[in-house]
Amino acid sequence: MDASQQTADEVAERLFGSLLGTVEILSVFLGDRLGWYRSLAGEGPASAVELARRTGTQVRYAREWLEQQAVAGLLSVDSDGAPDDRRFAIPASTAEVMTDPASLAYLAPLGRMFGAVGRALPKLLEVYRNGGGVSWDDLGDDARQSQADANRPWYEKQLGPALAGVPAIHDALAAPGCRVLDVGCGGGWSSISLARAYPSATVLGVDIDQPSVDLAVANAREAGVDEQVRFLCRDAASLPEGTVDVAFAFECVHDMPRPVEVLSAVRRTLAPGGSLVVMDEAVAEAFAPDGDDLERIMYGFSLFVCLPDGLSSPPSVGTGTVMRPSTLQGYGAAAGFSAFEVLPIEGFGFWRFYRLA
Repeated sequence: MDASQQTADEVAERLFGSLLGTVEILSVFLGDRLGWYRSLAGEGPASAVELARRTGTQVRYAREWLEQQAVAGLLSVDSDGAPDDRRFAIPASTAEVMTDPASLAYLAPLGRMFGAVGRALPKLLEVYRNGGGVSWDDLGDDARQSQADANRPWYEKQLGPALAGVPAIHDALAAPGCRVLDVGCGGGWSSISLARAYPSATVLGVDIDQPSVDLAVANAREAGVDEQVRFLCRDAASLPEGTVDVAFAFECVHDMPRPVEVLSAVRRTLAPGGSLVVMDEAVAEAFAPDGDDLERIMYGFSLFVCLPDGLSSPPSVGTGTVMRPSTLQGYGAAAGFSAFEVLPIEGFGFWRFYRLA
């Protein structure tokens, strides 16, 4: 509905629904970080006393959370008996969403992102008034791990098949000795998934955030691909020219303060005939009011995470999460790329794939 056509009661009703959603997201943050969901999924139903004992937490807080989760319809409960004797169970559907890192429905990490935002709200108010930004360092490990863990199942389950459906990219990656660059690799799951899908390739992941690189190194070691994948904390401009056959930038160009500089550096690393594949948010072609749910959530991420991060390192173009295709095309042209196309990859989460050459 057009904003000018809504009554005050309709706006109030909508805001109340949003309030319920906010409360539930923050309760997910608690259940995820305190291990309550994992305990219920792995060790079975529990009373508040049992859950607190299993997880080293406080009984009274555990009971309030268990009751809230049951009221919200996320947990089931045998309501007979005294409050601390009631036993709560996690249905398989809730367990998958909250605890299964291999599921495409795994959304618990999003609670961590907004938990991190909560702690940063005073600084966000400050920069909104006076300028500046709020970086990943300011948001901390909850935000880093949130993004890495939320994207992981899509990379692990869908990235290989998605790229296999684009012959120009697949053939390059499958060529013996293909050299792959993953710019802004974060927690490393994109690099790891590329290595698994193309075992004859070597993958170099780079990121300017040292804690993210440390996380990526640990993830690659645990995944058993650390001999095929390397990670470095450095700027792409420091990489040698002409040493990469295919480069990737997964969900990071919109965060870059100076994207043209980074894309230019990546272009210089490409060998003749090389391509850069960018995966970024599948937002609408142009701004319009009354956007769909994807537009709404991407503006939410932009307000609280991506735009403040991008503005934390001046000078910055301040792209924000809602990077339209035309914006990326402009960045690519300014960086010296002569070809730009949207790749025929559909149904890949919230994202769209582009090829610059």
